[in-house]
Amino acid sequence: MAIRQKTLMRLAPWAVTLFILIMWEGMCVSFAVPEFLMPAPSAVFKAGLATAGPIFEHATQTFFTTLVGFALAVVVGLVVGAVVGSSPLVYKALYPMLVGFNSIPKVAFVPVLVVWFGIGTVPAILTAFLISFFPVVVNVATGLATLEPELEDVLRSLGASRLDILRKVGLPRAMPYFFASLKVAITLAFVGSVISETVASNLGIGYLMMSASSSMNMPLVFAGLIVIGAMGVVMYELFAALERRLTGWAHRGAGAAL
Repeated sequence: MAIRQKTLMRLAPWAVTLFILIMWEGMCVSFAVPEFLMPAPSAVFKAGLATAGPIFEHATQTFFTTLVGFALAVVVGLVVGAVVGSSPLVYKALYPMLVGFNSIPKVAFVPVLVVWFGIGTVPAILTAFLISFFPVVVNVATGLATLEPELEDVLRSLGASRLDILRKVGLPRAMPYFFASLKVAITLAFVGSVISETVASNLGIGYLMMSASSSMNMPLVFAGLIVIGAMGVVMYELFAALERRLTGWAHRGAGAAL
């Protein structure tokens, strides 16, 4: 029974995706929907094959800018989150500012970044960084801030310094929060890269989609959307696998076995 359940869990996403594609194709064909409004999956697939070379080139650029921005967000977010979460005073002082910063639409930063760095790769990297930075900070800070005071008192009575508590107990305790934030941050990083590429770039999936939409080539636009979605799913699953492997001690019950 357990093996059957695991098999169904693995096949369920593929079955749902196939069902959606079949329904999508059937509706476009049955209602004769114009291709420039809503292309059928078959038309999207043909457009993807016909422009596989350019799509790969633009997807590589988007993937590069996303990973660089995401890596910056992880490093900076981990450091800032550790500082914010380890001190109640710093937490109270900086948290409202971080929330306010995150409330600003990141697309509003793109024109500023273009003025500072010009169009191209740098604004895309920084936009990916800005949009994926907040989840890492919040989750790391939350993981550290929820450390039980009783546990800290016991460790101090045993001679542990503040740094010892942070390094040997606080950070390991925050790892489930940290890896959960990575799954959210990587998908947001793709959003940031594409936003910047649609506004201030001449390369990347965002630029490709804008160019295709200007000529009403909707199959190519949807092909770009699918490529972005596929890259996001792959990276999400990668970090989910790392989370299960490195923080398996924090997951109990049926969910840990999947």
